[in-house]
Amino acid sequence: MPLSEHEQRLFEQIERSLAEDPKFASAVRASDPRFHARRRLLVAAGVVVVGLALLVYGAVIKTPPLAVAGFVVMLAALGYAVQSHRKAQSPDLHVVGGTTSRRRPRGRAGRRPSLLDRMEDRWRQRPEGHR
Repeated sequence: MPLSEHEQRLFEQIERSLAEDPKFASAVRASDPRFHARRRLLVAAGVVVVGLALLVYGAVIKTPPLAVAGFVVMLAALGYAVQSHRKAQSPDLHVVGGTTSRRRPRGRAGRRPSLLDRMEDRWRQRPEGHR
């Protein structure tokens, strides 16, 4: 069931006020798992560069333990980056509300119901007198 014009105007007004609120935007960004995954990938890339520098420096000054340590640092950072990338691609990321320890039941066609699906369900389940 589509929203009435009044409800649509209210929805758009709420959306505009939330979009203009810098505190709200930073709070949502801080709780967004994609933001954290992106940051972890950037940190891993920086550590890979440091490991590569150690590897090259160890090879130039002919110190094999330093070169091996650089290689190990690079390998560990690459493993961390791959793990972070896989975690970022996970469909179980919850943008709002954090993570849960148990799996939630899935909605239509085996996927997590979207915000609009949940709002429609609530609309359909509201008391009969409010229509």
